[in-house]
Formats: sequence, structure tokens, C-alpha cells
Amino acid sequence: MLATGFTRSRVSVKIAAVFLSLMSVTGSWADDLDQFYRGKVVTLIVGYSAGGGYDIYARALARHVGDHIPGKPTILVQNMPGAGSVVSANYLYNVAPRDGSVFGMFGRGIAMEPLIGSANVRYDAKKFTWIGSAADELSVCAVTKSSKVKAWDDLMTTDVSVGGEGSGSDPDTYAMMIRGLFGAHLKIVTGYPGGNDMTLAIERGELDGRCGWSWGSIRATRPDWISGPNSLNILAVISSHRSTELPDVMTVLERAKSDHDRDIIRLLVSRQELARPFAAPPGVPATRAAILRKAFMETMSDPAYIADAKELSLDVTPVPGESVETLIAGLYQTSASTVAETRAILAAGAIP
Repeated sequence: MLATGFTRSRVSVKIAAVFLSLMSVTGSWADDLDQFYRGKVVTLIVGYSAGGGYDIYARALARHVGDHIPGKPTILVQNMPGAGSVVSANYLYNVAPRDGSVFGMFGRGIAMEPLIGSANVRYDAKKFTWIGSAADELSVCAVTKSSKVKAWDDLMTTDVSVGGEGSGSDPDTYAMMIRGLFGAHLKIVTGYPGGNDMTLAIERGELDGRCGWSWGSIRATRPDWISGPNSLNILAVISSHRSTELPDVMTVLERAKSDHDRDIIRLLVSRQELARPFAAPPGVPATRAAILRKAFMETMSDPAYIADAKELSLDVTPVPGESVETLIAGLYQTSASTVAETRAILAAGAIP
């Protein structure tokens, strides 16, 4: 169970409630929305470069979500990489139109960045118009077969290079957490525009692996790295509970040696429920925010989207926007002492 106390059954109840409440989107209101979106181009900003996991999820959504918005607008995907997707989050919050014509997808850690991370953020995560998350996903710390590191304990004695995208991104945050809490010999090579760029760097031998690597992304982009001669060494699951897909791999929480460390890990891994988040700027009119949320959830159950996702090996475990809002509000109620200790551990982990 995550630190927020959410369970899948509670999420299912929330999803049902969302659908019931949005059934009222009819009549003149729907007609007005039809007029607003008809003939328009709705821009979907992706905070990473093309070809990575976030980009694949965003483009899959873009192919179908327009069919569920009144007026059936065209959805245009625009990549805006930089600083682990902080650049795109800053843009959405401060620059993008607030009329429902722009929404975006950025790193799952972006919501927590004002709480525990970079001073370069220029947004209040609680004020985004959260549309939903396309998946509640599993992440791992993994290295290639050619790496000198073969198991978790090797991290404490052997240098290994792992990729990062910038402050707030999973690969940076989790690598710093593991280095700060456990003393792992991780060399973090950061600044990659997206997951695909890190994967190519691993193929070129520039990196040994990644910590905070989406299992779904590996499955979708490099399935041969899951089994066979090129399979990865999975060192740990980045979660508070073991995965049914990797039942024999210990979690980072299981590796913790104190309640203090476990509290920090729980706070940091709670973002996994926000695996593939979509949000619009703050201040979007309530009617348009509701229709975007409705369209998102309808897309998640659209047979065409599900078939697309299956072909791409994407998980379809959506979390509605209202549940995302609740989760984020809970994160920002974390005690000041735990937040301060988490910041200190990440700061310690940032020092090579």
C-alpha cells in the first residue's frame, strides 16, 4: 500500500463516481463545448523527447482522445524536453492558454518537486488542472549484463553509471535516494532529454543502466531486455510493495534498515501512482476541465485505445483526475520533519 493509503478498489470506486457525476454533461453545456472545440487544434505538450515511454503514452492518447471531446478537435503532440520536464511544467503553469486548448504530460515526480526538490520550479502543483494518470506503474533499478554490478550488494562496492534527465525526474531522484540512503556507488549522468536518449546511451555503452526505469517502457521499447541473452539485471523494484511481474526482486523499502529510511522511501515512491500524469494549466473553466477529464477516462476504456495500448505493450490502469488531486493534496500534508529529512537525503545523494 502506498503512503497515501490508496488501494485499487478505492480507485475503482472513485472512477465509478467520476463517470456518474459526468453523465450530467449534456444539453446546452455540451452544445457550448462542441462549439468551442469544433475545428480547433488542442495541443498536448510532452515534457520529454520523442520515442520514450512518456511520449509513447501521450501519442497513444492523442490518437483517440479527440473522439471523446465535443466537436472532435485535432490533437497535436508537441515535445518540450528540458530539466526532467520541469520546463514543460513551468510552461503549462505560466504561459499556456487557460481555456482548455492546451494540456500536457510531464514526469510523475513533477508534482512533488516544489515540496522536496529544485528551486527552479515556477508552479504550485496543487493548482494544476489534473486530468488523470494513464497508469499506476512499476519502476526498477537495473543495469546491463555487461556491467560489473550483478546484484544489489555490488552497488555498495562497485562504481556504476546511471542516466538522469534533471531534477525531479525519476532516474535522478531515485538514484540520489539510493546513493544517499544506502551509500551506493552510483555515478549519475544527468541532462538527457528523455528515456529514449538514455536507452540509446545504454546501447552505446555510455551508461550501465538506470534507477527509476519504467518497467512498462522497457516492455514497450526493448522487450528483448526483459528475457533472453540481452536481459537486464534487475537490482531492485522502486516501490513499497513487491511486483507480481517480478515477485523475486526485493523492493527498496525492504532494503531499508530503519523506520526513518522507510518513511523517506514511502514519500518518494508514492509518485508511482502518478506514473503517466496529464494536466492542464490552472484556471481552466470548470466545464472544460470536466469534459477533458471525462474524455480522458472514456478514452481509457475505448476498445480502439486499448487495442493500441496492447500493441504497444502499454499498461492501462488509469487514475482519474479527482483521485490525482486527492493524492497530491495528501503528499503536501507530509510532516515538515519528514520533508526536511527527505530533502537532506536527496542533497546527500546528489554529491558524488
